[in-house]
Amino acid sequence: MASTSVIDRILSATAKVSARRHLHRFMSTARAAASTQQRVLKAKLARNADSTFGREHGFDTIHTYADFTRRVPIQTYDAIQPYVDKVIAGDLRALFGPGERVVMFAKTSGSTDSPKLVPVTPSFVREYQRGWSAFGFKALLDHPDGFGRKLLQVASPADETRTELDVACGSISGLLAGSQSRIVRRFYAVPTETGHIRDPEARYYTIMRFAVPEDVGWMVTASPATQVHLARAAADHSERLVRDVRDGTLTPPGQLPRELHSALAAHLRPNGRAAERLSAIADQHGALLPKYFWNLAFLANWTGGTMGLHLQDFPDYFGDTPVRDIGLLATEGRVTIGIEDHTPAGLLDSEGSFFEFIEDDGHADNAGDVRLCHELEPGREYRVVMTTSAGFYRYDIGDRVRVRGFVGQAPLLEFLHRGARVSSITGEKLTEWQVTHAFERSCAILGLRAPLFVLAPTWADPPYYRLHIEQRVGDAWRVAKALDAELARINIEYGSKRSSKRLGPIVVNELPSSVLARSHAMREGGCGAASEQYKHQYLYTTPGDDRALLGDEAARAENSPQPCQPNRAPGDEG
Repeated sequence: MASTSVIDRILSATAKVSARRHLHRFMSTARAAASTQQRVLKAKLARNADSTFGREHGFDTIHTYADFTRRVPIQTYDAIQPYVDKVIAGDLRALFGPGERVVMFAKTSGSTDSPKLVPVTPSFVREYQRGWSAFGFKALLDHPDGFGRKLLQVASPADETRTELDVACGSISGLLAGSQSRIVRRFYAVPTETGHIRDPEARYYTIMRFAVPEDVGWMVTASPATQVHLARAAADHSERLVRDVRDGTLTPPGQLPRELHSALAAHLRPNGRAAERLSAIADQHGALLPKYFWNLAFLANWTGGTMGLHLQDFPDYFGDTPVRDIGLLATEGRVTIGIEDHTPAGLLDSEGSFFEFIEDDGHADNAGDVRLCHELEPGREYRVVMTTSAGFYRYDIGDRVRVRGFVGQAPLLEFLHRGARVSSITGEKLTEWQVTHAFERSCAILGLRAPLFVLAPTWADPPYYRLHIEQRVGDAWRVAKALDAELARINIEYGSKRSSKRLGPIVVNELPSSVLARSHAMREGGCGAASEQYKHQYLYTTPGDDRALLGDEAARAENSPQPCQPNRAPGDEG
């Protein structure tokens, strides 16, 4: 284990003082969330009052929250996209006032076949950084063994593509990681260049090649599946890792472009002492596992919704290391900040965006009562609406949350699921529209008439989707392969999870032509409502929902009605 230098100890002591100061500020704003939120809203409206959007909606005449709700309707990305398109084309005043600039466009999967682009301004970056600082300081103060030690953070690149005007499009996590100060980067265990490695085997191995010899105190990733894959890379390539550490080399499995390899290898030096220690650990335990070669203070990743399923593998690799949820993060902005271990509930980031909440009865087209953060009721579920520094006003992000309590006036919110009728077992956020669109296109490419089908998430190692399809298709595996490729094309998150092997390939379950039709009929007939209120559900959202379609159970579909699924707009929750 690497020793801590005098400089690092001084920086650690300074960081603790700064952490306590920042945490005090954060908790103070939470306790006075109502007034904090009004201040946040006022600042955002004033900053962009002279934008096209601001003038069209009379920002200069908005003096109260009631004025705001009268002037600006709750909206989706479709309503905001024309303004975003103008910003992409160079007209920044479409959404922003004078003096604002766009440093990049953050990409996230949309509900259809094109990714959403979110303009990222310096104000937006400062708010995101402040949220991460609050998270990190709180976690480190709760786990002081992490101070002064290395951080293993995994971030995707900020410049995956570029606009016609040469503005970067990619992940805001990559932007934040690359823009940290030299003092902060001193504690990074892995170079940011690893985010550019496309081959998953090469990427996971290279990250661990840098991190394993270091004194890593905490790990931060979005998906818990990434933590598991990193741990497995060390376990599966223990001998190779020991050899590379000893020789100062980098010999990853998979593909690593020569230029990128050279840039990364330049950071490495032979480390015989670390190699000897790692070799002894591998000999004793049979493989290199993080719980043996690191003494982690905590792990940080998403734990809410279906993401929590991955946590069952953590003890095998990380022992009893505490796990803290990083908070509900949308590309459009941060919603919550995790403040306790082993709970998906996080505290509202009341100083970042302005938040409204729609009472959620499960119907996406039901506006319901709109409430402010201090007006929420414990135990109730709500949809999140944000006004952000990205130029999005009263934007319904589609996330469902449950109120778990309060800290002062700020609610503790547990993430439940994204949107309506969305499946996301590894963060891929597949919508029913995307699934049906991709299936129809796949069948058209293959010259087939699209049959009845169901796509269902399946929990396994790794998780995957099962395609239940009528046998009349003939070559169902060709359809599954084409569907897999098409989903990766139209949903960047699905493509990323597949290429990194966090999602497995689609598996086929062929069924007699009558089974899916009978299952659909039983959904209609067993729910006590008119049949026109129901439609066939092409995407299941929870692992296990397709049990009646598997094996001998398929024959029982006629006598085993499934849960009711009201007929709703494409992409809505069933």
